[in-house]
Amino acid sequence: MEDKIILAIESSCDETSIAVLKNNNQLLANIVSTQISIHQKYGGVMPEIASRLHIENIGVVLKEALETANITMNQVSAIAVTSGPGLIGALHVGLQCAKTLALMYHKPLIPVHHLAGHIYANEYVSPLKFPCLAIVVSGGNTELVIMDKHLSFKIIGGTIDDAIGEAFDKVARVVGLPYPGGVSIDKLSKEGMPIYHLPRPKDDHTYEYSYSGIKTAVINLVNNLKQKGEEVNIKDLACSFQTTAIDLLLDKALPAIKEYSVKQIVLAGGVSANSYLREQIVKRTKNKDVEVVIPPLWCTTDNAAMIAKVGSYLYDENVFASLNLSADPNWKLEDQMKYKQKNNF
Repeated sequence: MEDKIILAIESSCDETSIAVLKNNNQLLANIVSTQISIHQKYGGVMPEIASRLHIENIGVVLKEALETANITMNQVSAIAVTSGPGLIGALHVGLQCAKTLALMYHKPLIPVHHLAGHIYANEYVSPLKFPCLAIVVSGGNTELVIMDKHLSFKIIGGTIDDAIGEAFDKVARVVGLPYPGGVSIDKLSKEGMPIYHLPRPKDDHTYEYSYSGIKTAVINLVNNLKQKGEEVNIKDLACSFQTTAIDLLLDKALPAIKEYSVKQIVLAGGVSANSYLREQIVKRTKNKDVEVVIPPLWCTTDNAAMIAKVGSYLYDENVFASLNLSADPNWKLEDQMKYKQKNNF
């Protein structure tokens, strides 16, 4: 039987990454070129700079991925690529690379939703079990997703304004902490106490979130203290914000275990690296009949290994796109299967 080898490309934000996955279980390569040090100067990702750096890096990353995997393009079964959501310019770089390779080597092209990748990153720890609740938390997303089988995504709730990761970054910026803000706040909060009272917007029995209000409350608190000539205890404020944000996330998400008869919970996205979230989700589900899977830290940030994992499943389902495929920064997760072919490629 011929090996199934998926070459995957990820360039949705500020990481240029290419991975090679063999038979859905052997990760032969996962090369990541990060731009964090460049964007730190600006306190966040600069889209135009990100796009230009992807153009500079992608050829080098491709060469290293093939060399690390010890394969040639002729051995590749298909090319999977993140085609949304993300920064439009950044997405286009990865997409053009994928389409060029598909055209040159006559390989099928598999479009992958970025958030599907984050969810499937957990399969590098444990196979997904259904029904599964994916708590997707990142700089651009806060979504609760129910899966009743592979590649089936039902969004049951999410943020109505700011994503949780966006709130972390903005709060960090307000108190002068470096980008990425989530990492800085997580580190400092370990030395602080949750002494500042912050609001819990949308604190109800729905699966909807609002993180804009917590962020605004922090901004107002800092400004008021400064006007009074009082010093802000950054460690305590970091702890107060993180505790409020994560507690609200889990208080509203975990009732889905009972409602949807969930057998497994997976964390997904950049905020899944947060140490307090990891600690609390294990603690709160200890006496519940549910498995909790936490992705390894290397899988919480953007990488192509997670795209390859989804691509491997999509390959088996004949989900292929033509070379007319375009980047879609607003692509909905529930539409991942829209490219499924009626006949084999």
